[in-house]
Amino acid sequence: MKQLAKAVIAVMKEVKGMEKNSKVGSGNYGYNGTKDQDVKEVFNTALAKNGLCVIPTDIQESTQVDRWEDNGRQKQSIFTKVTTKYLLLHESGESQELSGYGHGVDNQDKGAGKATTYALKNALLYTFLTPVGKIDDADTTHSNEIATPKAKKPITKNMIEAVVKWAHENNKTVADCKAHYTMTAKIEETLKDKLVALKQLA
Repeated sequence: MKQLAKAVIAVMKEVKGMEKNSKVGSGNYGYNGTKDQDVKEVFNTALAKNGLCVIPTDIQESTQVDRWEDNGRQKQSIFTKVTTKYLLLHESGESQELSGYGHGVDNQDKGAGKATTYALKNALLYTFLTPVGKIDDADTTHSNEIATPKAKKPITKNMIEAVVKWAHENNKTVADCKAHYTMTAKIEETLKDKLVALKQLA
């Protein structure tokens, strides 16, 4: 591993630090961060110069979706976290496996991209011990600006009639109910049956 170690040390000497030249968030929650693009540009140059490349080899992902209603509007938050593996490969054939971790929050489909971007940036900065102070998120929204999803109340047997009445009077579906409450499969089936019966009587 002598050639690999020599190349890694050469990259560490070349990439001595990264500037926080990107404004993330706004107001009291704003802070300076390091752009993913800048990190990749600096390391691309240094790695190639010293005969190194980084190859993604594995990703383990989990996603949590939370939905709630805010002033009559349906909202959602998608939290994605990933653990990743990369192969740091030297032109001599020597290699070393690297690990990364990242998470991202988005209200649509960008959480996975934010998480994987963050994981790779972390892997590079930590592997080569590049000083940037606090490592910042890859996206441009501060986590303090994202509303925390409200916890959903579970539906009990005693609540079924009240929920059915609310759903029927407001023309809501079982899916709408699930945006507000958690429920067992049995209770969900009961809600469906009762709502169907009420519609047939209307």
